[in-house]
Amino acid sequence: MEFRKIKIFNGRIITPYRIIPGGTVLIEGNRILAVSEDDIPVQDALEIDARGQYISPGFIDIHVHGGGDSDFMDGDVASFLTVAETHMRYGTTSMVPTTLSSDTASLLNAVELYEQAHLRNTKGAAFLGIHLEGPYFAMNQRGAQDPRYIRNPDPDEYKAVLAATNSVVRWSAAPELPGSLEFGRYLQSRRILPAVAHTDAIYEEMLEAFECGYTHATHLYSAMSGVTRRNAFRYAGAVESAFLMDEMTVEIIADGIHLPPPLLKLVYKIKGADKTALITDAMRAAGMPEGESILGAKNNGLKVIVEDNVAKLPDRSSFAGSVATTDQLVRNMVKLADVPLADAVRMMTSTPAAIMKVADRKGALMAGRDADVLIFDEDIRIHTVICGGRIMHQAKHALDLAVL
Repeated sequence: MEFRKIKIFNGRIITPYRIIPGGTVLIEGNRILAVSEDDIPVQDALEIDARGQYISPGFIDIHVHGGGDSDFMDGDVASFLTVAETHMRYGTTSMVPTTLSSDTASLLNAVELYEQAHLRNTKGAAFLGIHLEGPYFAMNQRGAQDPRYIRNPDPDEYKAVLAATNSVVRWSAAPELPGSLEFGRYLQSRRILPAVAHTDAIYEEMLEAFECGYTHATHLYSAMSGVTRRNAFRYAGAVESAFLMDEMTVEIIADGIHLPPPLLKLVYKIKGADKTALITDAMRAAGMPEGESILGAKNNGLKVIVEDNVAKLPDRSSFAGSVATTDQLVRNMVKLADVPLADAVRMMTSTPAAIMKVADRKGALMAGRDADVLIFDEDIRIHTVICGGRIMHQAKHALDLAVL
């Protein structure tokens, strides 16, 4: 549905730092025209009475692999679109599609398909660029990444991939590997975010990596070194390093399973809402019933089982990605980690927008920003999703619309 103007009124507007009761958001075209604590008189607009519920910026997921029984590694445009449409229904208005470790040909193919899907993506969450997760990882910290494809950074490979596209916006790697620092510097020169992931790095290696551009930590705690001992001496790992480096941003899988409530509270206490982004890290089973599924490409991915609201390897030795949606992440931070709603929403909106350098247009309800707006209730149940000024989704329990 498209309208020239949309007026959302009588709602509690969530800003990065407070909640405005009884406020109004006015949208014109694909931009926010005005945000006010009072009613804004306007003619010829679609009016939405929020009836005291929350009006929020759209959620931004900067690390997601799949959903709706589709994965970004499936090898077709339709899968990209299905994932975007699936997560949009749960409040995601922008996302960064993420790959898995694979061979060079598969990486190049994923990037090419992303660019085709980006042009056709009119019904789902907007794409902000692609995230290559791997294959330059520590084998010992590979988690559910396919060991067949784990390797050290290869300049010929990554330069060839990046020569073929301008769509890569972040690339996750283990910074302690031979060639990783050079890789980080190269990414930084291309204005691509290098992120620490699947790593056995200790503090000294993390500090050097930060100086080479690795300013963000991918799914903190997951597939990441903690305190270790070498010849009886203790060393701080990647987790402690991320805490110690005030300027390092982190992302967490806040499904309540990858990180239990005490760790969610700890990350929030140390890093705060401004340095912590919530991510789904969702695989294809997000939005699907529990049971057997596949991590990665449908034709050659890893078989997994979804139970206890998480994907696991069949032998249950490791998690294999989450099945979370962004509304669940916000709900969990509020209910499991006792985080104020405004901060939980900030971790799902303005903070990820800042990390991906799109905060000038996304992540907050402000005049001139993209009209990505949600209406949800006290339980973070999504009622209405507006992407780029277009009403994309209304749940069955959504509010009635009245055109005045």
